[in-house]
Amino acid sequence: MAKKKLMIHDLHRMKQEGRRITWLTAYDFPTAQFAEAAGLDMILVGDSLGMCVYGYPGTVPVTMDQCIVHSEAVRRGAPNTFVMGDMPFGAYQATDAEAVTSAVTASGKGHSKHPDAVTTKIRDM
Repeated sequence: MAKKKLMIHDLHRMKQEGRRITWLTAYDFPTAQFAEAAGLDMILVGDSLGMCVYGYPGTVPVTMDQCIVHSEAVRRGAPNTFVMGDMPFGAYQATDAEAVTSAVTASGKGHSKHPDAVTTKIRDM
């Protein structure tokens, strides 16, 4: 029997209750399969894929398209695990409207092949 996929409210409740949440950063189908088989609660598809997969010197060159492709691969490998995908640098910095458009694109408008949530890195200005 497949495990029940956690949703954001489940993760929030776990945090409130002081329960540990297990997660792993993954960029591909086989790693996602292993993470799901191990029973992890969540998988992050990080923009660190720029360094780990593409050999970039940092995360700045990572594109939204690259993040989406890797999020889709992870989703296929772990259909019953909460998947969170990073939005890369430049996908949300210009305006609030751009941030929302990028988030909707990254989340696939709720399509099942995309992540369950997207993340940004916001710093205090």
